[in-house]
Amino acid sequence: MSDPTADYDWLYAQTRAGRGRGPGPARALLERLGSPDRQFQSVRVVGTNGKGSTCAMLEAGFLAAGVRVGRFTSPHLHAYEERIRIGGQNLSPARTAQFIEWAKRQAPGEAFFDLTLALACQAFAEAGVGWVVMEAGVGGASDATQALGDVRAVALTNVDLDHTAVLGPTLRDIARDKAGAARPGVPLLTTATGEALDVVREVATETGAPLYAPQTHPDLFALPHAPNLSGPHQLANAALAAATLRVLSFEGGLEAALRASHPGRLERFTVAGKTVLVDGAHNPHAARALAAAVPRADVLLFGGLARKDTAATLAPLLTVAPTRVFTAPSDLAAPPTELAAEYGGAAHPAPIAALAHALDLTPPGGTLLVAGSLYLAGLIRAELAPEG
Repeated sequence: MSDPTADYDWLYAQTRAGRGRGPGPARALLERLGSPDRQFQSVRVVGTNGKGSTCAMLEAGFLAAGVRVGRFTSPHLHAYEERIRIGGQNLSPARTAQFIEWAKRQAPGEAFFDLTLALACQAFAEAGVGWVVMEAGVGGASDATQALGDVRAVALTNVDLDHTAVLGPTLRDIARDKAGAARPGVPLLTTATGEALDVVREVATETGAPLYAPQTHPDLFALPHAPNLSGPHQLANAALAAATLRVLSFEGGLEAALRASHPGRLERFTVAGKTVLVDGAHNPHAARALAAAVPRADVLLFGGLARKDTAATLAPLLTVAPTRVFTAPSDLAAPPTELAAEYGGAAHPAPIAALAHALDLTPPGGTLLVAGSLYLAGLIRAELAPEG
């Protein structure tokens, strides 16, 4: 019998190892599996931030409309199977183990994301789902999800500077890649603004994709009330989900979409009379949105990955809380001792020890804000809500 931990470790270790990105390897892998992605209809969700929340709302909307729906998202907070959901439930670990055993023998050279996408498509086809909500990994045209067969709508949340080493150094470069998810005759919906929206318009025209935006179709994006998810930024995500459901004739699921929840997105916990807000904001755009949603907290607990633009991500959050604790959510984290020395505060490399110290520093009735990484959000959630 195989060791489940070793199986997951093997899967996580399947990096691209310098190989080029793009949909080609994923398409080839799907074809080896009999093209399961052509057995259901997909909604692709792309963008810099807000993809996970938009996917959660779309999933809830489809379920309420009576659709057997699949959902593919990343990363996960606690368990790998969160990435692949069928009918609102996570994939079973036994199905993951079965696929990993196959992949070890038949696809040992494929990348983690491509393998996960292949498993998702295979599981969705086996379950007979009608629709799947598919979150892109990085970008649009350059992402593995570009390989998907029967895409019926593309929802683009927003565009900002992130993954510049992969997508390009400018906002226009990034917008062009993300908008490259567009397909001829397939609705392209977006809540992008400014220069990014200009690029999206150009790509939609070049591709022959009908474009829907709040500026052109305000009624389509209108909300009857605010969503359950907290923060002003969720209004745009909800509007995008609403417009997508309406375009696809599933408006009956709108109320359920607005009631959707999504862990690690400005999620509130109470610990000994203190409020803990946990958010996965991990880039400058997300951090600005978080600072707008939470302009004042007593303590900030921050831990981010070294490959991210830590200085730009921290900048809006430094104004939120006068007291800071820095930690390391993974081996690839920005060194907390260096962050503490540069920005002022305490350093605790172990996240749970950092949480305990941050809570000690939070006054009675006060607020602790946790941000910097979805990995950190997952670790803190597991400590605060072990059953959730």
